[in-house]
Amino acid sequence: MFNSFGEIFRFTTFGESHGKAIGVVIDGMPAGILFDEEFLKSELQRRKPGKNKFSTQRKEEDLPEVLSGIFEGKTTGTPISIIIFNKDQKSKDYSNIKDLFRPGHADFTYFHKYGIRDYRGGGRSSARETAARVAAGAVAKMILKEFDIKIEAGVIEIGGVRGENEDFEYARNSPLFALDKEAEKKWIELIERAKNEHDSLGGVVKLRIKNLPVGLGEPIYYKLDNILASAMVSINAVKGVYIGNPKAHRLKGSENNDEISKEGFLSNNSGGVLGGISSGEDIEIEIYFKPTPSIFKPQKSTDIYGNEVEVNLKGRHDPIVATRGSVVVEAMAACVIVDMLLLNATRKIENLKKIY
Repeated sequence: MFNSFGEIFRFTTFGESHGKAIGVVIDGMPAGILFDEEFLKSELQRRKPGKNKFSTQRKEEDLPEVLSGIFEGKTTGTPISIIIFNKDQKSKDYSNIKDLFRPGHADFTYFHKYGIRDYRGGGRSSARETAARVAAGAVAKMILKEFDIKIEAGVIEIGGVRGENEDFEYARNSPLFALDKEAEKKWIELIERAKNEHDSLGGVVKLRIKNLPVGLGEPIYYKLDNILASAMVSINAVKGVYIGNPKAHRLKGSENNDEISKEGFLSNNSGGVLGGISSGEDIEIEIYFKPTPSIFKPQKSTDIYGNEVEVNLKGRHDPIVATRGSVVVEAMAACVIVDMLLLNATRKIENLKKIY
């Protein structure tokens, strides 16, 4: 299995949903960066489950323990290891489906690929793993703070109802990570209705990256936009990504092209990327999450022996994953941007001379 992400700034996650712990090892972190452990904790608190009725009621503290890579409050340039112990596993909730494949989950594909069925919440395929990514993203944001690069995300659509406003500050304190305060009222109704019907909903997260320099991205096979898209689709339940104007495919070239003046670009339909390289405009991406596959309705499936069965799930599950998913979106974007900054630093002889 491929459990690592990145080229220079590279992280590897480990652990399972119902194992003793999950965690991450981060390599390629420059030395001398102020390490803000309280910020690391706050990022994990944003994502953690059980905070309100709109997420799974699994109660995890998600308190990180930093094992290495930090000395006297600064990074040492050596691997940073962070572990998060699982505290509220209820594996017995899954005993009734230990031989069954849950529709919409990775049970079927993991079993046929590896021949092993970790039925405890999906094991390694569980979104529980994303807490480790958020830890890596928090560390990446500590570097981005040095460059005043800002990454923010929030929910712009739930259940087919799209918001009209994009208030990223409001999203940080919203229980749904909602970008639109008015649309949030309708979204709450939709989520509560879906829960009462033992069902779930999908949604769309909007990502914005501000203050990027021109020139990030490694064409032609490590483009900024294709690596960002890869990072987003690697997140559980993400089924699609749109970079730039999501209506661009409906436009003519004369409408979609971003004209340029001496003051800069006159529009940003490209979403801040041209030819796989950052243009200096805001990066704008929409990420599409499918409905949570864990629902409490009877569903048809098969077991590991090939018998047709009816699946009836128990346990604690998110009625919508796009909401907390917005925190993971930020984390993955932060890791990509830091990696691109480090890669870009090796592209000019002047930059190397500054170092040596």
